[in-house]
Amino acid sequence: MKNLSLFEKTSTYGGIYIMFIVNRLQTLYFMLIMPTYLVQPYMIWGIIAIGILSHLNLVLLFKWLCSERSAKGFEGFVELFGSKWIRFFAFIGLIPIGMKIIVITIGYTEMIQKFIFPSMDLKVLLGLIVALSAYVVSQGMEKTIRFVTVVFFSAVWIILVFIPVLYLPTAFPYELFPLIPTDGSDSMWKKLLFLWSSLSGPEYLICLAPWLDLKRKERIFASIANVMSVLEYLFMFVVSLLFFGAAYLKEVQFPVVKIASYFQFPLFERIDVILISMQMFNFVFAIAIFLLCFYGAVRIATGRHQKKKPSTRFGLLILYLTIFTVMLIVVKLIWTDVFRQHVLISIQIWLGAFTYLVIPGLLLIANKRKGVA
Repeated sequence: MKNLSLFEKTSTYGGIYIMFIVNRLQTLYFMLIMPTYLVQPYMIWGIIAIGILSHLNLVLLFKWLCSERSAKGFEGFVELFGSKWIRFFAFIGLIPIGMKIIVITIGYTEMIQKFIFPSMDLKVLLGLIVALSAYVVSQGMEKTIRFVTVVFFSAVWIILVFIPVLYLPTAFPYELFPLIPTDGSDSMWKKLLFLWSSLSGPEYLICLAPWLDLKRKERIFASIANVMSVLEYLFMFVVSLLFFGAAYLKEVQFPVVKIASYFQFPLFERIDVILISMQMFNFVFAIAIFLLCFYGAVRIATGRHQKKKPSTRFGLLILYLTIFTVMLIVVKLIWTDVFRQHVLISIQIWLGAFTYLVIPGLLLIANKRKGVA
């Protein structure tokens, strides 16, 4: 089989690319279902609070990313933890990366089926999304990173479509109250955990570090991206509350897309179709990034990276087939059952929250213990 240069490095990418990547990784599947999970208006403060904590977490993450060890990539991690521990961490890392790939891919594909192709088999649509992501992966890490420019500008404008909701005669301001919890609900922590997990994704920049131009000043771009993400979450939550009301919002599966389906403009009748189609760029990019991270972790865990064995088309094909087969099993045994689907999403919420919380702090502490480099 012909060798591939998936992880070849010929140049590095600076602040704007970092901003685009962080923002797009923070606005995936969970943003589209977020209003259904939060429901109550006082969670507006929750979004702001978690956004501030996310900013502080990014500060910690970039202290590692801007270190000399981070720029060395795999060799830097070996310096930090040793070869055996790195292989162990890579093996463990396959679980959250694989789970993220499965949940966001199946979740997005389900939206396509529900709103665009209701008569098409979910498995066929799943195969198409995996195939598109596989094509992007085959172009290598550098081209995938450059692709984020197209992704950002194809998706970021979509938020403008929802501005008319603010001026609807049925959009009553009282839907945004109460802003202070009055029901004594014990599920607040679950909603905050969901938000924290929703903003996860930037921690995977540690896998992209060799291709990024990481200087101290670049941290501001990640902070801007985080602010943009938080504002998107705030806006979409407020819009959903005004459109559905808190009482009905919890009954809607995909509130963001559902709102778009009610809009019609002179040139475009199905805004929901346009929204989902434009989001495809975002999801294909994110899945491709996570597939590259997953493949890299497999190579490290099996020792192929250390032995300098090149990537092959056969190895990549096995990866695609394995991931796709697992997705088909998940669709058949889990996703079609509401309770099991909820359990799977809950697992992803916990895993996303855990990786986003632990990785920056762990790397920073380990780097300081070894002597800052």
